[in-house]
Amino acid sequence: MIGYIIRRVLTLIPILLGVSFLVFAIAEVTPGDPVVIMLGNRATPERVAALRQELHLNDPFIERYARFVFNAAQGDLGRSIRGQTPVSQEILDRLPSTAELAFAAVIFAIFIGIPIGVVAAQYRGKFIDHAAMVTALMGLSVPSFWLAIILIIIFGINLKWVSVTGGQGIRDLILPAFTLGLGPMAVLARLTRSSVLEVKEEDFVRTARGKGIKERIIQVRHILRNALIPVVTYLGLLFADLLGGTVFIESVFARPGLGRFAINAISARDFPQVQGLVLFIAAFYVIMNLIVDLLYGIIDPRIRFVE
Repeated sequence: MIGYIIRRVLTLIPILLGVSFLVFAIAEVTPGDPVVIMLGNRATPERVAALRQELHLNDPFIERYARFVFNAAQGDLGRSIRGQTPVSQEILDRLPSTAELAFAAVIFAIFIGIPIGVVAAQYRGKFIDHAAMVTALMGLSVPSFWLAIILIIIFGINLKWVSVTGGQGIRDLILPAFTLGLGPMAVLARLTRSSVLEVKEEDFVRTARGKGIKERIIQVRHILRNALIPVVTYLGLLFADLLGGTVFIESVFARPGLGRFAINAISARDFPQVQGLVLFIAAFYVIMNLIVDLLYGIIDPRIRFVE
C-alpha cells in the first residue's frame, strides 16, 4: 500500500511540471506587458526598464521558469501584478467560499442522483424508471446560465427569498448549489442506474440469492457496494471539476470565490494570479485522482494494490 502511494505521488511530479510549463509558456506569449499594467501607460521608458530589471523579467525564459517552479514547490505562487499581494494567500482567502459551493452541489447530486438511479434500476422498464430518466435528461439539457438567471428572477427579485448581491448565508447557498449540482445529479442518476443493472447480472449476486440471503442485504452489501466503484470515480473528479468550474455560477450569484477571482485576473491580465490559480486547480485534480484510486480498495476488497 505504502509503495503504491509513493509510486503514484512520484507520477504526479511530471504531470504538475507539464502543467506549470504550459501555463508559464502561455502567459509568456500572451499580449500585454505586466510592467506596463503595473505602472500604467504614462510610465516613462526608464521606469519601465528599471522595474523589468527589478522583477527579473529580462532573464532568460528557462531561468524564470525554473525560479517559478522552485518557488511554487515551496507554496509561493508569486505576487499579484495589481496589488502586489501573495497569490497563494489570495487563493486561500477565496477557497472556502468556492469549496462551500462545490461541496453543497456535490451533496445535492449525491443525495438526489444516487437514490434516483437505484430506484430506476429496481423498476427497470416501468413508469418510475422512465420518469427518472426523463428527469435526468432534463437536468442535463437545461443550460446552467439560463437556469441561474431564471432562479434569480423568481426567487431573488420577485419573491425576495434570497439575496441577489452575494449573500453568504445558508439560504443564499441553495440556488447556486442547485444550479451547479443539477447536471452532476443527472449524470449520477444515469450512471448509478446502469452500474446497478450491470452488477445485478453478476454471478455472485445470483449465488447470494441461491444461499437464501435476504434481498435487502443483497441490495446493499452485494449490488450497491460494487455498483459504487464507477460512481466514486466520477464523484472524486466531480468535486475537483466543480471547484474550478464555478466561474459562471459565482459571477451570476455574486459569490466571492475562485470563479470571480479567475475572471478578474484574466480581465486584468494579472499573469501571476492566472498561473497560480491554474497550477493550484491542477494539483487539486491529481490529488483527488489519487484519493479516488485509494478508495477503490476500501469499497471493493477484491481490489488490491501491487507493492
